[in-house]
Amino acid sequence: MIEQALEEALAQSRVTRAEFSELLVRLLDYGVICRDESQVETQLYDRFLRCEQLLREWLAPLGLRLQHDSRFQFIRVYPPGAEVPGMPDQEEPHHGGFRARLTQQEVAAILVLRVEYDKALREGQVDEHGCVALSLEALELGLRNLLKMSLPDKLAERRSLLRRLRQLRLVQLAGEESESVAEVWLRVRPTIAHFVTEAALQQLLEPGNDQVIGDPAGSTTADGAQPGAGEPAVSTGSDERLTPESEDHSLFAANES
Repeated sequence: MIEQALEEALAQSRVTRAEFSELLVRLLDYGVICRDESQVETQLYDRFLRCEQLLREWLAPLGLRLQHDSRFQFIRVYPPGAEVPGMPDQEEPHHGGFRARLTQQEVAAILVLRVEYDKALREGQVDEHGCVALSLEALELGLRNLLKMSLPDKLAERRSLLRRLRQLRLVQLAGEESESVAEVWLRVRPTIAHFVTEAALQQLLEPGNDQVIGDPAGSTTADGAQPGAGEPAVSTGSDERLTPESEDHSLFAANES
């Protein structure tokens, strides 16, 4: 019965069973698909548009929920119990089996990326895709000024951090293989605004606020377990919610007609 209903729904969506499976596996594996990331993700995103409702119906019994940003063309899957922009919180408790912990270094980098993105937005230095160019040198400076931290000294650890930020679809990279900090550039995606709310940003920038980055073994959580479906929320060790309360809580809301 389920098999027949699936085949009929796929036929209406003009998607084959193999294509639907590929889309579903990729989304659960990566936790996020951005259309401009690669040719593969372009095809997967366009396929998602044809079968969005069907995909949502298949994920719903698992407690997984989707966020679809049609303006910047990305989709993200959230695990059970995650706080999802624009959706009510689930009441049933979950133990975070789909979630992976962010390290202290990753949390710090994400916070600084959010600060730098907001600064560039105010200055009008945002491209037509909502992205901001940022040098790795500027990220290093931001870490020192805001959090009294620095990028990892070892090249392998630094590359690992950049790969994680790219894996979360928060940045695109140019010159990542260079050993020179000055030669590496990041293209910060608008998805960063969904990771850290305006309230958390203001808390970070308050004068005299000694920001404490959460214990990486404790409250800090984010995308996907393997890396898979996950919760794009960053914690600084307090109870402050860092994901937006609704999709309207956006840096771009005032610019939309």
